[in-house]
Amino acid sequence: MTTTTTRPMPVSAPVLPRTMRAVVRERYGPAEGLQLRELGVPTISADQVLIRVQAAGLDRGAWHVMTGRPYLMRLVFGLRTPRDITLGSEVAGVVVAVGAQVSDLRPGDRVFGTCLGSGHGSFADYAVARAGKLAPMPVGVSFEQAAVIPVSAQTALQALRNHGRMQAGQRVLVIGASGGVGTFAVQLAKAFGAVVTGVCSPGKVDLVRSLGADHVIDYRATDLTRVAERFDLVLDIGGTRPLGQLRRLLTRTGTLVLVGGEGGDRWTGGLGRQLGALLLSRFVPQRLVSFITRENSADLGTLAGMMEAGTLRPVIDRECGLAQVPEAMRDLEAGRVRGKVAVSVSS
Repeated sequence: MTTTTTRPMPVSAPVLPRTMRAVVRERYGPAEGLQLRELGVPTISADQVLIRVQAAGLDRGAWHVMTGRPYLMRLVFGLRTPRDITLGSEVAGVVVAVGAQVSDLRPGDRVFGTCLGSGHGSFADYAVARAGKLAPMPVGVSFEQAAVIPVSAQTALQALRNHGRMQAGQRVLVIGASGGVGTFAVQLAKAFGAVVTGVCSPGKVDLVRSLGADHVIDYRATDLTRVAERFDLVLDIGGTRPLGQLRRLLTRTGTLVLVGGEGGDRWTGGLGRQLGALLLSRFVPQRLVSFITRENSADLGTLAGMMEAGTLRPVIDRECGLAQVPEAMRDLEAGRVRGKVAVSVSS
């Protein structure tokens, strides 16, 4: 007997309002410049999808786009003032319209992924995305849980698998283990069979241990430069430590992956350290790498499967509404967020 799977009947696209709520800012600067305003609902092109946002994730990239720092990024986002006044890239919601070239999604589908920006940011009632950067929502997972996955978890996955070339049994050190990327990196490394050591502040030691870390280092109590153990793979997430210090944590042929571009000066941020790592890697036996996350449906599907299997869970510090995004952004900058903040958008 052959069993056929039937897809639910199409859901009629709702009549869209003309305007929507969105968190915006007119100029680069701190969170005090954020405002909740009414904007026109965005339109989509042939290869795009319009999503009714149910929840959005607050990641470190949103802070960089808000402040325009490092200044080098303004070559892309606008030199004096931002070209795009909206913010937010991580999204979870319901498809309400698809372009003529989109064949694998339709109105009514529950999806999560990353949106386009350029006036279509996810801190709004509606957002625009490309189908190739969306995936079906994991079963049994809330919109808020799904919304904090796309950028942070894909970054952790690609850092370990693609660039760290992690193998089961290796010793992995995650510096910044309690943050958005770090909480996923600890869980993924354990799921892939590594012996994981996490580094975090004293108030977050119990959190990192609860994620499965075999060892946890309180960086205020322990000087990393004096740690005797050597690691096959070190993920430095948003860190500012000199390359020399990080190399001393590696085995002779270990790999250092720099994740994020924190630190440095206001012009280039961590780019100087990243370029230095790429150059130095040519002359030493260790691999020193940096990368840009490439969001895609396949990796989202992998992460969704792990969430459904219970081997991956998002750490949500709290949920907030659109009006509370400025406060959440300040807490993110100050390092007061454990894991991620989920922005509940649906009214």
